[in-house]
Amino acid sequence: MIIREVIDSEKAAYNKLASHVIQSWEWGEFRKSTGLDLVRIGHYSGNRLVRAYQLTFHDVPIFKKKIGYLPKGPMPDGDMVRALTDLGKRKNAAYIKIEPLQQASGQAHEKLLKLGLVESKKSLFTKYNFVIDLSQTKEALMASFSQKTRYNIGVAQKKGVEVYESTKDADFEIYLKLYFDTTRRQKYFGHTIAYHKKVWGTLKPAGMARVLIAKYQGEPLVAWMLLNFGNTLYYPYGGSSAEHREVMASNLVCFEAIALGKKMGLLNFDMWGALGPEAKSSDPWFGFHRFKAGYGPKLVEYVGTFDLVLAPALYKTLNFADRLRWIILKAIRR
Repeated sequence: MIIREVIDSEKAAYNKLASHVIQSWEWGEFRKSTGLDLVRIGHYSGNRLVRAYQLTFHDVPIFKKKIGYLPKGPMPDGDMVRALTDLGKRKNAAYIKIEPLQQASGQAHEKLLKLGLVESKKSLFTKYNFVIDLSQTKEALMASFSQKTRYNIGVAQKKGVEVYESTKDADFEIYLKLYFDTTRRQKYFGHTIAYHKKVWGTLKPAGMARVLIAKYQGEPLVAWMLLNFGNTLYYPYGGSSAEHREVMASNLVCFEAIALGKKMGLLNFDMWGALGPEAKSSDPWFGFHRFKAGYGPKLVEYVGTFDLVLAPALYKTLNFADRLRWIILKAIRR
């Protein structure tokens, strides 16, 4: 087994093995455009690429260290852990956070612990997700929706809400406005304008990004950015207006996103996160969770977040500093 960095001429082979849109070559180029240090690693059997993944390294200037992050990659094995350990040491990383695209099981959990990884105290991606099987017929999909969801879709249609797909920059600007209106209104931390523009500027030319916009009486009410990679459509970001909530525009946008995924010949609609099976109504994300659940998705549980610790003496200090930072940021946001 040969393990080395993947070179540019191997892009097509890399993308055939990439497990998720944020493991795609194009997403890596986007991350590089933000100034991050990105490394793509390939495992080779002879000259054939058999496993591929990418990770980023983030500076922690106060401690003169870096933290690595590998989301939605393959399930680690001994070769992968050794490669990441060597790379992390070369990059002066205190630890590498790993969130495999691996469904939860006792066996998978035990394997990660035996490889020397430790359960992380902080996840960046949610442990749970909603995924819709787009291979179903339209009739089967509609039947899987909750009664309330079907009713709300009908309301939007009767009220004359119109939803359209676009890759025009002018419509992307509509999306941006609604996204940041929502972050301010709901007081959560979204990505920056520059971040969204770089996602759009990198993935749109590759045919991997588009927006869906719902208008009512000519006024934009809801906008989602959708990404596609492999056989999956992803819904990572969206925003809505506080006006005309009674016309249920968000319900129609989600319905049209599902229809678009089928039209594109995709097999899955990844809704980018969910609460767990015992979701509590007191959770600030419960409303969004319940909205997604109305479309009959499968609730998927992943194995979770693990850290490959390379500087044990600093590990606890860095985690404490991160918790303190978020406490301060949340206090300021209130």
